[in-house]
Amino acid sequence: MIDPGNRAWVPEAEVEDAADDEMDDMPLSMRLSIADALTLGNATCGFMAVYFTTTGVLIPHLTGDGGTARHGAATAVMLMLLASVFDLFDGLVARKLRSSAMGAELDNLSDLVSFGLAPAYFVLVWGMVANDAHQGVSVLAAVVVLLAVVLRLARFSCLTLPNGVFQGMPSPFGALTVVSIVLLELPFVPTLLAIVGVAWLMVSRVEYPKPRGVLAVAMLGWIVLSMGLLTAWAFDAPGGELLLETGCALQLVLGAVIPLFATARRVNAFRDNRREARAAAKA
Repeated sequence: MIDPGNRAWVPEAEVEDAADDEMDDMPLSMRLSIADALTLGNATCGFMAVYFTTTGVLIPHLTGDGGTARHGAATAVMLMLLASVFDLFDGLVARKLRSSAMGAELDNLSDLVSFGLAPAYFVLVWGMVANDAHQGVSVLAAVVVLLAVVLRLARFSCLTLPNGVFQGMPSPFGALTVVSIVLLELPFVPTLLAIVGVAWLMVSRVEYPKPRGVLAVAMLGWIVLSMGLLTAWAFDAPGGELLLETGCALQLVLGAVIPLFATARRVNAFRDNRREARAAAKA
């Protein structure tokens, strides 16, 4: 190989050694880890969810080919579910193996795409294709969902919380709850109120447990089950629509029950602290 600097011949072995040296000198912040690759998979799934929402739901509606809308919606939601799998495992892998200095930033940016932009766009398209929806109000609801995820992720980067809890509904859980509300095809006003309620929960101070151990396994099982329900619904299997509605309803119940348990736990902890303080004062 000819060195362009002095036009002299340089053996290929020396060129490969020089490339290896440059790689060794690369800052650690520029090297991607396995966990980072999973995080990028999360972002890819979020982008593809937007793509299938457009090509599988919006465009068929505009062209009058509504027969493929169900497949497009199911594919988009399954991609969001797959993104949540990547989000679950990138944290587990990062704790077990090396994580790059870009890990936290990549995770937040990917979550913004998959659990902020994708569900907000899903709500936006719902407002365009649903019979009883009001497009302008649906746009506002979509913006509320997107901003709630932005604020939640920004606060997550700034706050230091006790190990094992999140403050506010986690964005993957919130995104899946939002799309479950849309898939239930309730009347417009209840759907809108439920979506805004989920957005509020994401920026609230309600504590949610982190998916670790048994909870992580349960979450993964729920995601796999949800994918199965979506597949049955997309291919119009017998009872598929009822199964999907049941799964979406369970997602909403979980979204409502977890804050109640968390609030009850905080109230009990507050009462216990007051009792201990009174006992200490009497002693």
